Amino acid sequence: MKFTTTVLLLASLCSADAFMVQTPNNAMQPLNAQQQGYKNEVGTQDPTATAFNTPTGTGGAVTSKRTTEDMFKTVTPITIQGGSLKTCSFDGGVERVTVFMKTTGRPLNANVELWQGPDNAPQKMAVYLEDGNTRPFRCTVETPASSNAISIRNTGQIEFPLTAGLETDRSESKSPSEVIFAKSKYNTVQGGAVYTTPFAASVQSVQIAMRTDGRPMNARIELLQGPSNNKQIIEIYMEDGQKRPFHIVLDTPGTGNVVRIVNTATVEFPLTAAIEPYMIDDSIVEEIEPNGGITWS
Repeated sequence: MKFTTTVLLLASLCSADAFMVQTPNNAMQPLNAQQQGYKNEVGTQDPTATAFNTPTGTGGAVTSKRTTEDMFKTVTPITIQGGSLKTCSFDGGVERVTVFMKTTGRPLNANVELWQGPDNAPQKMAVYLEDGNTRPFRCTVETPASSNAISIRNTGQIEFPLTAGLETDRSESKSPSEVIFAKSKYNTVQGGAVYTTPFAASVQSVQIAMRTDGRPMNARIELLQGPSNNKQIIEIYMEDGQKRPFHIVLDTPGTGNVVRIVNTATVEFPLTAAIEPYMIDDSIVEEIEPNGGITWS
C-alpha cells in the first residue's frame, strides 16, 4: 500500500501544469530551456545561454529615445527559423516587455502572443514586414499580472528566418502609452472606422498608442508608402484595452509614409488612438509642420 501511494504521489507531481512559472535565477527564463543551452541540474543555469535578457543596470526601462537598431544591440537575440516557435517566461516583477524582431532584409511574418496561464492569451499580434531590416519591429507588451510568457512563432517559410529579442522593464514608471495620451491629442476610432495620417519625410519613426475603456480591442495598423503599398501590417487583439494599452514604434524611412489605423471590431467597441513623431532627422531640409506634419483625416 505504501509503495502504491508513493507512485501515485510521484505521478501527480509529474503532471503539474506545464505553464507554472517558477522563480527564475535571472529576470527571464525560456520555457524551452534545454533548446537554449540551459543545464538540467537545478541551480546550475548558464547565464551566457539566455536567449532574451535585460541590459545591465537599466532594469529594462527606457530612459531616453533610442532607435530600434540601437536597442537591438542591448539584448541577446535568438534566431527563429521559419515555422518554428520560441517562448520566454518571466517573473511577476516585470511590468512590461518590449519585443524586437528583424530579418536580414527579407520579409517577416510572425505571430506574437502574451500567455498568462494555460490556454489564456490576453494579447495577440499578427505581424507582417516587407523588409525586416529597413523597418524592424518594436512593440511594448504590458504584463500587469504574474505567470506571463511571450510566444513568438515565425509563420514564414523555412527560407525566411527572423531574429528576435526581449527587453524587460521592472520600474514602476508610467507605461509609454500613458505618457503619450497625457501629452498628445488623441482620437476616438469607432468600430469599423478608418483613420489615416501622413507625415513629413524628416520623421524617421512614429509611436502609436491605443486603448479602450476596458472592452476588447481588435484593430489593424498599416504603414503605407504609396498607393496600396503596405510596408508593415500589424493585426492586434487585446482582451482588455485599458488594463493592457497598446504601444508600438514604427520606423518610417523615406518619403510618402502614411499610417492607417482600422478598428476591425463592430461599432460597439470603439478605441482611442494617439500618434506622434518619435525620431526626427533635422538634417533633412524641408519645412517641418507642427506636430511633425501629422494630420488626422
